[in-house]
Amino acid sequence: MIRLIGYFFGIGTTLALLVAAGVAIYIGHLSKDLPDYEVLAKYEPPVTTRIHASDGSLMAEYARERRLYLPIQAVPDRVKAAFLSAEDKNFYNHPGIDVTGLGRAVIVNLQNAGSGRRQVGASTITQQVAKNFLLTSDQTYERKIKEMILAFRIEQAYSKDRILELYLNEIFFGFGAYGVAGAALTYFDKSVNELTVAEAAYLASLPKGPNNYHPFKHADRALERRNWVIDQMVENGYVTREEGDKAKAEPLGVTPRRNGTYLFAGEYFTEEVRRQIISRYGENALYEGGLSVRTTLDPKIQLIARKAMQNGLLKYDTLRGYRGPVKNIDVSGDWGVPLGNVKGLEDVPEWSLAVVLDSSETGLTIGLQPTRQVSGDIVKERVEGTVSKEDMGFAMRHVVDGKTVKAKSPADVLKPGDVIYVQKNEGSDSAYSLRQVPEVEGGLVAMDPHTGRVLAMVGGFSYAQSEFNRATQAMRQPGSSFKPIVYSAALDNGYTPASVIMDGPITIQSGNTTWTPKNYDGTAAGPATLRSGIEKSRNLMTVRLANDMGMKLVVEYAERFGVYDHLAAYLPMALGSGETTVMRMVSAYSIMANGGKSIKPSLIDRIQDRYGKTVFKQDERGCEGCNANEWKNQPEPELVDNAEQVLDPMTAYQITSMMEGVVQRGTGATIAELGRHIAGKTGTTNDEKDAWFIGYTPNLVVGLYMGYDTPRGLGKGATGGGLAAPIFKDFMRVALDGTPNVDFQVPEGMKLIAINRKTGMKAGEGEAGTIIEAFKPGTGPADSYWVIGMGADGSNGAGGALSPQATQAIQSGGGGLY
Repeated sequence: MIRLIGYFFGIGTTLALLVAAGVAIYIGHLSKDLPDYEVLAKYEPPVTTRIHASDGSLMAEYARERRLYLPIQAVPDRVKAAFLSAEDKNFYNHPGIDVTGLGRAVIVNLQNAGSGRRQVGASTITQQVAKNFLLTSDQTYERKIKEMILAFRIEQAYSKDRILELYLNEIFFGFGAYGVAGAALTYFDKSVNELTVAEAAYLASLPKGPNNYHPFKHADRALERRNWVIDQMVENGYVTREEGDKAKAEPLGVTPRRNGTYLFAGEYFTEEVRRQIISRYGENALYEGGLSVRTTLDPKIQLIARKAMQNGLLKYDTLRGYRGPVKNIDVSGDWGVPLGNVKGLEDVPEWSLAVVLDSSETGLTIGLQPTRQVSGDIVKERVEGTVSKEDMGFAMRHVVDGKTVKAKSPADVLKPGDVIYVQKNEGSDSAYSLRQVPEVEGGLVAMDPHTGRVLAMVGGFSYAQSEFNRATQAMRQPGSSFKPIVYSAALDNGYTPASVIMDGPITIQSGNTTWTPKNYDGTAAGPATLRSGIEKSRNLMTVRLANDMGMKLVVEYAERFGVYDHLAAYLPMALGSGETTVMRMVSAYSIMANGGKSIKPSLIDRIQDRYGKTVFKQDERGCEGCNANEWKNQPEPELVDNAEQVLDPMTAYQITSMMEGVVQRGTGATIAELGRHIAGKTGTTNDEKDAWFIGYTPNLVVGLYMGYDTPRGLGKGATGGGLAAPIFKDFMRVALDGTPNVDFQVPEGMKLIAINRKTGMKAGEGEAGTIIEAFKPGTGPADSYWVIGMGADGSNGAGGALSPQATQAIQSGGGGLY
């Protein structure tokens, strides 16, 4: 018996050794093909890029995987506890594999064999890290063995906290969210530090199968799984029974965070920043790089700009009548569903879509568009209101077949089923006013003239309606708002504000083509000073001035100011017939506002990479002595502005003073009502296609235009002074409220001399019709009366011939009018 036992023992030992050898060979074979686990040390997952306003407000997030990388030290204990309870309660005690859990899984799988039930895996968090980072998700024993081998190796190479950190930042939670920090924002719009026990438990339940525990599609299943996690937290001693019961009594409370942009009214600005980042660093950096972008946007100024621009566009548009409803739907049954499917303007929250239920002589009965739940389902509720005849007064002139028709009652304008925009009347629960999206558009930019920081940008009435940015992308003729560039060139090259130019008829001949520019009012005032020419926006004087000093000089300054990259040297260009953008014009005026220094417009202050390292900084000024180790009575450090001086500071003051006259008594006189030190210039193009105003204080430059996207006339008598200047005034009234009324600084050495407004000569004491004018050293009022553009024989003087290209420019409609 002993020999027999020994015999069988020997056979068993031999077989065991053979099996062990076979297993060792198999594992050794598998180990040869295992990926390098050391890559975990260099783990850099795709991380969300976040864009912030200047005050830190979140403007937008961009990501292929919405993830915010969070060091393990920043993860709250209750969040760790939830995931450990849900996934691996023995995580801090096992060597990578939980033998007890593995044995339990083997028994369950043997019992379920042949039943068709899915096998359980019993993977530890370390095994899940091995699978998620280094292996595929194949449901095979070979992959499971590889996972175990890697788990042992990972445990030997990394600390438990590092492994848990990798896990919590990599896992997928559904709704496009990766990592616990991204999931907290996506599901609850909270940081991980703000999560309750119940919320942390729900997030911990998701890695098992996000779609299986969808908060809206499978709410009951999600609640059951969350409560199980809470029970596990209680059992493992992470929370008390009382805390657990309280957490289980709470609803899921999921409130998904909205994708896209978050800061109201910042859509055009955000999109411009997005394009710039892609242009600078590429798409991968934007959508995976985890950049932190601090922009120049001032949210308060942005709101002011949006309101002023929208009000100006609406005021113009409503004067031209009502163009009809958005569409027509069937209201014989449940009108809520078809109305709920009509897309409105998300970025104009003051407005609501509504359907006309009844129309009469006194007004409309309307049904408001139903709201949507978080899940996307339309709430089946009917909310009704009224629109009185008085609250839709502008629509009594409505457009029918391209012609404006006067209606007798609201019933003549709208009928049941018509979908319209309305806005609730202030102080009322059910009374609304009719609205319509304007056809006319425009762009506005507000900039700090000393740094080039763009503080606000309006690219159109509604980004939801049109993403085309009219502040940066629309190429428009600036009209007479270009004239200050011409006058700056003259003042920088020997002319003075008191130089006199002939404001009289001029004809320029080119082959068989004749160009006879005219002033807006069709009159000619005779000889007048440069100041008078710009205050009254006289075209004939500007053409003569450009002709006298030569268009090559005008071109040089236009390109130096950044208005154009390449401008043809044709006389019509002096009247603003070349196309440019609002951004470029505002940048050019900033040079005049800041004393003549070049400006590089910037929408971005700083960009940091995922580690917080600054990779871009807009402010390029140097600061010697700013980083002194100690105080040794040295002078206070100063920022050194290395910007190029592109205009004489004295010239900058002269043109500023002249444009103050535009505001005080010229084409922009409506702005004088603000009682502020403001310089600016109106602009209107041929056939009144565009209306401009660009103006500035010592610390703020604002420019805007109004016009149709497909250029057409704005109407007889439509000018920059009548359309654009009031928008500028509305903006400045609010933006400057509470700020000191700072005057423009007179450069040292500049002489202020009283001159005769008409002759430009030095005024005698007590003489009427005088004005204080600024002169550079070595210059002053003329001793004798001299008129630029006056022929030797006393004629008005004719211009020279034009090239064929210039003739084409004239025929294309170039020319600033007013």
